[in-house]
Amino acid sequence: MAGRQSAEDRKAQIVAEMLRLADEIGPDRLSTTDIARAIGLSQPAIFRHFPTKGDLWRAVANDIADRLQADWAAAEAGARGPQARLRALIGAQLTAISGTPALPSILFSRELQVDNQGLRDVIRGLLSAFQGRLVAAIRDSQTTGQLRRDVSPEDVAILLTSLVQGVAIRWTLGARSGSLVQEGLRLFEVQMALVRAPQDMPHD
Repeated sequence: MAGRQSAEDRKAQIVAEMLRLADEIGPDRLSTTDIARAIGLSQPAIFRHFPTKGDLWRAVANDIADRLQADWAAAEAGARGPQARLRALIGAQLTAISGTPALPSILFSRELQVDNQGLRDVIRGLLSAFQGRLVAAIRDSQTTGQLRRDVSPEDVAILLTSLVQGVAIRWTLGARSGSLVQEGLRLFEVQMALVRAPQDMPHD
């Protein structure tokens, strides 16, 4: 049985177990009974911390948002120049997915979001924030002449987020063999070569 914990520690444990089981069972099929059983609590004990399942999903979304925002900020802080920032952001997102494989299915679950306005708002804001960071780095790269200026920064950002999603799906369907981060960054370089300014292209 689960030992006694503070309310905050117990909430964090429930959220962490929710993320683990969302990957194992699927977010749309996951029940509070599954979570209670895995932790060793009664179902009413779960509802003492989160009055509804919707409240629990919002707590999961807020936890994801906090961690991703911190990851993005750290990635950008350690990068020199807009191209390095862009690569670091994509690397941080791939690393987060590799560490928490349920992320894509939660972020893009229509079933979860249709019935949960709070969850939808958190995820929409999170995706918008990531898109905004990418657009800023792309625009800075265009200003410094590293990337072509005849393409929309917003369009390039959409291509990059689609790349991350596509690589994550292939990785999941491939039984998660190989390195998601390495493969994603390899394809990132291929994508960036297509929008690199001619004078910034490497020469043989």
